[in-house]
Amino acid sequence: MPTTESQAVAETDARAKKPFLKWVGGKTRLLPKILPYVPDTFVNYHEPFLGGGAMFFAIQDRIQGRAHLTDLNEELINAWIAVRSHQDDLQPLLDWYKEQDSKDFYYEVRATRPEGLVASAARFIYLNQTSWNGLWRTNSKTGAMNVPWGDRPFRGLTHDALMGLQNSLSIVDAHFGDFREACLRAEPGDFVYLDPPYLPVWSNSDEKEPTSKFNKYTSKVFGLADLQELADICAVLTQRGVRWVMSNRDNEQVRKLFPDADIIGFTTHRSIAAQSKRAVEARRSPETIIIGK
Repeated sequence: MPTTESQAVAETDARAKKPFLKWVGGKTRLLPKILPYVPDTFVNYHEPFLGGGAMFFAIQDRIQGRAHLTDLNEELINAWIAVRSHQDDLQPLLDWYKEQDSKDFYYEVRATRPEGLVASAARFIYLNQTSWNGLWRTNSKTGAMNVPWGDRPFRGLTHDALMGLQNSLSIVDAHFGDFREACLRAEPGDFVYLDPPYLPVWSNSDEKEPTSKFNKYTSKVFGLADLQELADICAVLTQRGVRWVMSNRDNEQVRKLFPDADIIGFTTHRSIAAQSKRAVEARRSPETIIIGK
């Protein structure tokens, strides 16, 4: 039976409007700055550095084809797949986590590595909601998640929230992989949004620790060589007729890598973890929007 206009409107209204995961470096607060530079419509959407997917949820109505969402964090991708395709199995596990939730339980869960996509996803969502600042950080040797308890209750996901997410994610293909593979999928007429981990910066030459070092969400660090390679890939995307927009730190180093792009600079307040305590400090952050042309 053909979808009526009223049914289409109802389905659109039932979609999830915001991320179901908290993610350090997420762009929810910066969306008003970035969205004016996103095309009004395009065929397929590609997001090689997925995280919480704030941009996807904001522009889902502009996507005419599929949304290819990619990340190097396999447990993150499992969570997206479970929310999209395994809700009946996921919901009881989330409800159980909510019943068991406590500080001691958090550390018990953090120490486990359940088998199976749905079990892994439920654990990931639980730890994401209850860890300090929603941070996901892993040990470089073992790959174990090592963020302390955040003293926050587990809310889980309601049935209505899951249904809204199911509608939104019906156009999603979630991929475990890096930005190189993800960008290869883009074709003329598609749009790519890039939000790579920002490179660490030092506020002065005497500091032993960078003021920002959240470029390591998995055991692999995103470094300058990766950003240089990403800049080369962006140039190829432009040559192939693929539109793209990137978020990044605004500094001379970043600007030099994109000499042919339009660059919009602005300043925002970003929450940055303090180095010696479990606190979060607000600092002025020079940001940039890089627009392929």
